[in-house]
Amino acid sequence: MDILLVASELFPYVKVGGLGDVMAALPRAIRALGADVRMLLPAYPALRAAVEIQGETAISPDLMGGGPARILKAEAPGLPLYLLEQPTFFDRPGSPYGHPEDLARRFAALAWAAAHLGRVGDAEGWRPQILHGHDWPAGLMPAYVAYGDGPRPATVMTIHNIAFPGRFPASMLDDLWLPQSAFTPDGVEFQGDIGFLKAGLKLADRLSTVSPTYAREIQLADGHGLEDLLVQRHGVLRGILNGVDRKVWNPAKDPHLFSHYDLKHPARRAPNRSGFQRSLGLQEDPHAPIFASVSRLDPLKGLDLVLDNVDHLVLHGAQLALLGQGEPLLEAAFHQAAQRHPGRVSAFIGYDEALAHRAFAAADVILAPSRQEPCGLTQLYAQAYGAIPLVRRTGGLADTVVGTSPETLADGTATGFTFDEANGWALGEAINRTLALFRDPIAWRQVQRRGMAADFGWESPARAYLDLYTTIPLRGA
Repeated sequence: MDILLVASELFPYVKVGGLGDVMAALPRAIRALGADVRMLLPAYPALRAAVEIQGETAISPDLMGGGPARILKAEAPGLPLYLLEQPTFFDRPGSPYGHPEDLARRFAALAWAAAHLGRVGDAEGWRPQILHGHDWPAGLMPAYVAYGDGPRPATVMTIHNIAFPGRFPASMLDDLWLPQSAFTPDGVEFQGDIGFLKAGLKLADRLSTVSPTYAREIQLADGHGLEDLLVQRHGVLRGILNGVDRKVWNPAKDPHLFSHYDLKHPARRAPNRSGFQRSLGLQEDPHAPIFASVSRLDPLKGLDLVLDNVDHLVLHGAQLALLGQGEPLLEAAFHQAAQRHPGRVSAFIGYDEALAHRAFAAADVILAPSRQEPCGLTQLYAQAYGAIPLVRRTGGLADTVVGTSPETLADGTATGFTFDEANGWALGEAINRTLALFRDPIAWRQVQRRGMAADFGWESPARAYLDLYTTIPLRGA
């Protein structure tokens, strides 16, 4: 089976969020099961400089008004790549989602290039049977397949976060090389705009999202206007949990840690705690429970609920470390909390990959109080590293964390702490339960060991995607 995955991020070259981590692991996991999986991404300068370019094919003298475009064939470790080279669109510093003046045309170009590869193939004759797009930047790919001429490969769309639908003015239809006939509820129209993600969800042969619970939630009240469409297409929608790349996230080998450890040698975890405290200006208190959050600062992530509990945490002897960036008001509020509680609260505004790894290796508790969470990776990293997750029971958090209770502690299935209501009081009550268990080292160690022993590898998700692909009747030429 020949498959082309289409995305806008790939760790470690270009990463904004969890999508980059997923795209670094999923295609390799599917390839390991015998499929010929390749990826198409923009030829960002950092990516182009890091990989070996093996060939090129010109595809348009002026793709989406962004000038000449060509597809480069390249190779990353263990993964064949195609890179859409178009300097006007992609040779710029900063976030791949910056420069809003041409954001729609930029990712329409990526989606069109994917459809082109699906119809024509590369210079050596490789043509994918299945095009698999990820999130709104690839959302128009099924539209270009549906409204174009020539062979029609099968199409799959995966929703990583439905809160980002990719909406642009209807007046851009011609700019995006879409026919007027496409602007209907059965095509790319979404509440009077052009909807990139909506187009993919309407026109793709199969749909997936990144956890079973999230698949149910987005058909109810959390679909950001796409609920009815997803209910209509529920028969082709599947929730498949993300995994953890244990080559990258493994405390026994992680090069970012102060000390390596594993399930059999938990005592070796301790130096990571003191080293992390020093690096963030926290008091080197060996007895204080460390609560940490590694997150984008966004209202959907629920970090305001953590702010509601800062004084509560400090009053009960805990420390809080925040690593993240995003909403300026939240950034400022965490800065103020750190100034109010020096040595007990620290706020690192930004993203540092090494520091993020050290946070999971040092923290006793990882906070993920999300209002909505498609899958979430931090709770998976936390369990692998022996930090116990405290999460709101939503989306993938509900699917991957078993909350403590007398029953789950008795039968040994508990892996974390959960709460339901999205308010500061409910989080505070969960913090109280967490602190109570922290004072029982035997019970705490039991929960920690259960999490570290959990298998959240990529083989099972990769098999689920292969199974999804096999349900699509291939149209051929």
